Amino acid sequence: MKALLIGINSKYIHTNLAIRDIYEYGKKQVTCELELAEYTINQRLPIIIDEIYRKKADIILLSCYIWNIDYVRNIIATYKKIAPNTIIVIGGPEVSYHSMDFMSANPQVDIIIKGEGEDIFPKVINTLTSGDLSHLASTDGLLYRMNDEIMETPDAPPFDMAKLPFPYADLDSVSDKILYFESSRGCPFKCSYCLSSVGGKVRFMPLEKVFAYLDIFLEKKVPQVKFVDRTFNCSKTHALAIWKYLKEHDNMVTNFHFEVSAHLFDRETLDFLRTIRPEQFQLEVGVQSTNPNTIKQIKRSADTDKLLDICKEIDGFHNIHQHLDLIAGLPYEDIASFENSFNTVFAIRPQQLQLGFLKILKGSLMEQESAMHDIQYSHVSPFEVLTTKWLDYD
Repeated sequence: MKALLIGINSKYIHTNLAIRDIYEYGKKQVTCELELAEYTINQRLPIIIDEIYRKKADIILLSCYIWNIDYVRNIIATYKKIAPNTIIVIGGPEVSYHSMDFMSANPQVDIIIKGEGEDIFPKVINTLTSGDLSHLASTDGLLYRMNDEIMETPDAPPFDMAKLPFPYADLDSVSDKILYFESSRGCPFKCSYCLSSVGGKVRFMPLEKVFAYLDIFLEKKVPQVKFVDRTFNCSKTHALAIWKYLKEHDNMVTNFHFEVSAHLFDRETLDFLRTIRPEQFQLEVGVQSTNPNTIKQIKRSADTDKLLDICKEIDGFHNIHQHLDLIAGLPYEDIASFENSFNTVFAIRPQQLQLGFLKILKGSLMEQESAMHDIQYSHVSPFEVLTTKWLDYD
């Protein structure tokens, strides 16, 4: 048998970390052939389906996110018509919540993997290749079809980050793309709009393993590595150890991007950041709003004034690119409030200011509270806010 792991990215320059982690972790544990395939939502659907068909896989797995879920629906609906015996497995954040609803509405799906897939996927593949589907019942983290019924198993335990493999065995083939890396999973904060708030306890990859993987990027002198850790500096010890290692082993080429909570920076951290080579580090800071009522409602624990003061100080170092984020459409933020938030952040003159519109993510607290705030949002991905109690559509 052959299994094909498919990533549908939003842009050509992106890589899909999830399917690469699952592929590298699973390839030594399964008896069937595994293959990776990546596409983008900008490619024509018939071309992608044709390419998938030519690979002649018995099992296909697709990774689902808000930017590709409608595309995935179209792929699986069409693919079952031309290859009805192919087993379709899907996973990812967009189907890990309300999974039963999704599976009921999409009869082409045979199996849904809920949550982290590294441990689950090899068990599913080995069960499918054995032909004894009864073992699916003893595999945590699944929904699957059995005798025209949808069966569900308990959630799987969190994945051990010490077991996470290096995701880019084919590093040379993706040297022109953004490479993603994670040294931790989970987030200590409970921001209501974010799925990381329901992801459980923060887990860290052992530092010796992080350093070994970073050495591969550094040796190849890749242009950029983006850490996808939800709050990279939630542990000062972990973050500083990695930053110091990168400074000591700087190849004078690679840029590293980190999503941080700037209000956590202490004097030792700031003094260290002052010493970094220009363009070696890039920091993304989620400000989201400067309205204290908004910050309280969305359960942000950040001291916004302190956060912005620290961003101003870092700007004065003249060596670190700062990328500051705002979200429009949050509770208690009317047009005057948002104007103040925008002007306050813009005054810092970050190298990049990103304005995103609130997206109501499945499984988030914001989804549960949307009616309370009179939030209307699109029923199709990316589920963007249309109106709130404080902002009408105009």
